This record gives sequence, structure tokens and C-alpha cells, in this order.
Amino acid sequence: MNPKEIRIVFMGTPEFAVPSLRALVGAGYNVIAVVTAPDKPAGRGQRLHKSDVKVAAEELGLPVLQPVKLRNPAFIETLQALKPDLGIVIAFRMLPEIVWAMPRLGTFNLHASLLPQYRGAAPINWALINGERRTGVTTFLLNHEIDQGAILEQAETPIDPADNAGTLYERLMRIGAELVTQTVDRIAAGDIRPVEQPQTDEATLKPAPKLFKENCRIDWAWEGERIVNFVRGLAPYPAAWTELWREGAQTPETAKLFAVRFEAAAHGEACGTLQSDGRTMIRIACADGWIGVDELQLAGKKRLPVRELLLGWRDVLQYRFS
Repeated sequence: MNPKEIRIVFMGTPEFAVPSLRALVGAGYNVIAVVTAPDKPAGRGQRLHKSDVKVAAEELGLPVLQPVKLRNPAFIETLQALKPDLGIVIAFRMLPEIVWAMPRLGTFNLHASLLPQYRGAAPINWALINGERRTGVTTFLLNHEIDQGAILEQAETPIDPADNAGTLYERLMRIGAELVTQTVDRIAAGDIRPVEQPQTDEATLKPAPKLFKENCRIDWAWEGERIVNFVRGLAPYPAAWTELWREGAQTPETAKLFAVRFEAAAHGEACGTLQSDGRTMIRIACADGWIGVDELQLAGKKRLPVRELLLGWRDVLQYRFS
């Protein structure tokens, strides 16, 4: 079977899906339609905002479908009329069986982890938070369980100590686009054998749940290495945060941290104690040493390197972190 003749319906919404869509179209694959989220109001004027995938699809001249509900009869009829051979899903909603089972060759998903590890909404973040030294991307067939379908292909990449969620996102986005086209080629050639994910004890699996403000807060009683991984796993978005208490204040302020270092040391300070020379350095006491802060954003202010931040933060020594 010629892979360029396979009728593909592509489904995705955010930036992470865009390179894969562009790679397919650029290489001449037959993408017959793109399914993405409806336009949403955003910004101060609440003007309708197109998804990244919709913007790319329109630039590429592809038909775009934006169903509010994926079980909508009109949407299902439109899909059936397209007679898709293959569905490709990247960072989209959970599909009902009537959609993922429709293409004759099935529907596969690109996930940003080496399944079965890090099933869930935030695999890139949690791999970094947990201090992993390698990760990757997986293509797998959709079934009734989230991220548990048979694996088609995987590609690995090392995690560099300097990586954060932003740099790893960019790399996996690029690797994922290559894996998507490779998977289509192998499906067309008929030489791919889906491998069922092992029935592993759930206790041995590391999940990747959705991130909320509550689980992005730093605990200064943690060990330093854990704090460093936590910050890099959430940078630049949604960002690890902390409360700051000014001496004598009744309510705390908040700050986001984007880049930190760990200095192992014995100290007798309470965790969260702030030290600074007022010019170039801020460090915070943690369980087994000090966290040197390189980039910080105070609430209502710009994200700044510490050296620049301290030019205007004259009362820094009146604060503690908690």
C-alpha cells in the first residue's frame, strides 16, 4: 500500500501537534481533514481564538472540523462521508469508540512518554519532576482505556540536566513528528506489529496527572535535588510557585521560580529562610542545603534574573519563603 494514498484524519489542538501535521502534509501524505477544538474567547476583549492546529491547517489549506461534542450525529456523518483509512490523534480530547474505530486501519495517538510509564495529561512535566534521565515518545492504537492501547513505535531521548519542560517539549515535539510519519509508513507497509502494553503492577507505574496550582507549590522542607527537579519540570509553564511572607505582614505574597541551583550544606536555618547580599544572590534554605535562585517572578511583576530583580527589591531581607 502506498502510504501517500492513505486517507488520514488528523485530530489535535495545541502547538505540540503542529509539527506532526506539517510533517505529514509537507511529505505529501493525504490528510483529508483536521479535527480540532472550537474557537474560544480569550484576552481582555474576549475575541475568538483559534487553536494552534487550526491556524496551521488553514495555512496548509486543509478542511477543518470543530465539533463541540464528538458524538454529535452531524459530525459523525461528516466523518463517515470522508471515508478515512487512518486516524491520528495528538493532544486532543478523549475520543468515543464510534470515532476511533471508524478508520479501517484504526486510530493511533502520539504520547510524550515511553509508555506504559507516565500515562496522563502532563508526561513531560512529571518525567522531569521525578528526575528521569531518559524519556521519549510513543505511538499507540486507541482503545477504551486512556493511554493503554497497543504500542506501535517508540523513540527515546536522554534528558539533559539543563533541560526544563520547555526545552524537552520542543525536542519531543520534533521527535514525535518524525515518529508519526514513520508509523504511517510502517502501517502502510504492513510490517508493524502492535505490542500490547504489559499488565504491570500499578504500583510500579509513574502517573502524569494534570497540573493544577495546588500541585505546583514548592515545599521548602524537601531535599534540594527534589526542589531543583520540581522547578525545571514546571518551567516555563505553569511554573513552580511559593508564598513569601514579609516581616510584619498579615497576608503572604507569591512568586514563581523558573531557574534554581542546589548547594548541599549543613545549616541550622529554618526551611524557607532567605539569604541575600542585596546585589547578586538570593538563596533559600531547604532540608539539606540551599537553593540558589537564578530567575524569579514576583506577583504582578516581570520575570527577571535575580541580579536585575534585586536592583529594585531593596527590602528582600525582610522576607521568608513558605
